[in-house]
Amino acid sequence: MFNVPWADYADDLVDGIIATLQYTVLGFTGAFILGLALALIRLSRFKALRGVATAYTELFKNIPLLAVIFLVYFGLATVDITLDVLTAGTLSLVAFYGAYLSEIFRSAISSVPAGQTEVSLALGFSRVSTLFSVILPQALRTALPGTNTMLVDLLKSTSLLITISAAELMTQAQLIASETFRALEVYLVIAVLYFVMCYPLSQFLLWLERRLAAGKPLSPGRRKRLQHAAALLESYSPAQKVTA
Repeated sequence: MFNVPWADYADDLVDGIIATLQYTVLGFTGAFILGLALALIRLSRFKALRGVATAYTELFKNIPLLAVIFLVYFGLATVDITLDVLTAGTLSLVAFYGAYLSEIFRSAISSVPAGQTEVSLALGFSRVSTLFSVILPQALRTALPGTNTMLVDLLKSTSLLITISAAELMTQAQLIASETFRALEVYLVIAVLYFVMCYPLSQFLLWLERRLAAGKPLSPGRRKRLQHAAALLESYSPAQKVTA
């Protein structure tokens, strides 16, 4: 490990980490949106759209991510659709993980009791308001564990983008190993760097999951509202309760 001049490659490693995080953020954001859209379509009343969304989900769930990367980057080029590395890598991650997230979201939304929708509609909420104000907040809480797992897995899977020279961390590792001929030492350090990125993220997501499970508010605005409500309840004396 001490035979590799790491100081000479510090900038390359930083660039690789930044690229890895960039693919992770872009890929997960796109996959989250796509997965939620697919889940809502699969739960809609339109049979044709449900069929298309189901077919998409089953297709991408049953082919490896590496095949998706090759199809997007190399396959589309054969039909004159040439994508740059960033676009191709991000689209591959979005297409692949969107299918898995759609399953997680669909299951979570289905777990919300139907009575929640009926009560909301009876109170005058529109279907859209019911979905975004009542159903999705409960469903996303249920979907959080699976979603967290997908996020960490996506971060690790960015290493497969080495196959299209995406300049992420694993690509930089390959270049350093080819220059120094110290593959064992280089890839051990790279493995440690992936651990340093993934472990704190997984622990933070676990902490977030536990707070939500305990009913703890996350946003400052919600914390203020709960504190204000608690203060009002404390100031509401028993005598006032009896009078009321």
